[in-house]
Amino acid sequence: MKKLSLLLVATAFMMTGLNSFRVAGGRDLSFLKGEKELNIEYDYSDLKVGKKERQTEDEYTAKKVEEGNKKEAGKGDHWLELWKGGREKHYQPKFEELLNKQVTGLTAGAGKTGAKYTLILHTTFIEPGYNIGIAKQPAFCDYEVMIVETADHKKVKQKWTMGEVMGSNMSGMDFDPAARIVECFAKAGKMIGKDIDKSIN
Repeated sequence: MKKLSLLLVATAFMMTGLNSFRVAGGRDLSFLKGEKELNIEYDYSDLKVGKKERQTEDEYTAKKVEEGNKKEAGKGDHWLELWKGGREKHYQPKFEELLNKQVTGLTAGAGKTGAKYTLILHTTFIEPGYNIGIAKQPAFCDYEVMIVETADHKKVKQKWTMGEVMGSNMSGMDFDPAARIVECFAKAGKMIGKDIDKSIN
């Protein structure tokens, strides 16, 4: 009985600590209460790619383009188009879709420049993962998230990091890196959306 009491006290202490950390750690987004829109901007500057090599994006893409073009003329160039195009075509829309599914009373999206606040999603690292049929590794991404005043980005309301946000297609058909990476953005959107909803509703 004594052990149970001690366990309950310890659990209560931990929960109090977690709640305090939640506010102090930059996840109190109650300033968004009453806002109807949230602008979103995406930042890929200083992006590193590959868990082992930690290459710059330019180094990574140059190597992939060279390898692809050696195998077949134009193959590497086509890969680069898909790599860059995946952002606006897949990753960003999925991020916004999952974020908005979690939030009631506020709509977030790129181009909402009339909104009082802007959420900046800075992707700092991508591990594309792999799927070769007999073996696979999920993708994961690191993000820096910042909410600023739209009229003056120097006025930062909140800032936090999200490390190793993992993405994998449950169907197992994610042979294309984009199909894995998009799930990282989906998960990030879902996590951020939940934080926003808890703070404003």
